[in-house]
Amino acid sequence: MSDLITRPEVTGRAAAEGAAPPSRARLLPRLDIREVAAIFAGGAIGTLLRAGLAEAFPLPPTSWPWPTFAVNIVAAFLLGYFVTRLQERLPLSSYRRPLLGTGLCGGLSTFSTMQVELLQMIDAHAYERAALYAGASIACGFAAIYLATAVSRRVWVIA
Repeated sequence: MSDLITRPEVTGRAAAEGAAPPSRARLLPRLDIREVAAIFAGGAIGTLLRAGLAEAFPLPPTSWPWPTFAVNIVAAFLLGYFVTRLQERLPLSSYRRPLLGTGLCGGLSTFSTMQVELLQMIDAHAYERAALYAGASIACGFAAIYLATAVSRRVWVIA
């Protein structure tokens, strides 16, 4: 038993019971190359759409960043729709969620660009616009997810 105590990978209850550490193969998830390819394909499509929109509508740093705002809201809507639809309405698939949710929506949305734009607004002393942009992005993103989930479930939300 003394050799188990000196081995750093075996500790606590496992060391007291004399158990060996779990094998590395059981700790790592199995890599599915088709799932990785689905994420890559969806991400490439989403990123190309977002980059094309940003290039088509260049804006100065202190103006409202409509391209980034629009793609983030659209991506939030699509993510809410895809996740709800794929989880609740369609038969399970190993590749639809990685392709559409992780890949397409992940490539389309750009919260890192939103952060850079917020910092540029702050550097230009456009504090009110930065606060409005951050608040509107969060509020509209949540509203888009809520609406997409309702549409996917075919529950119409009319106040």
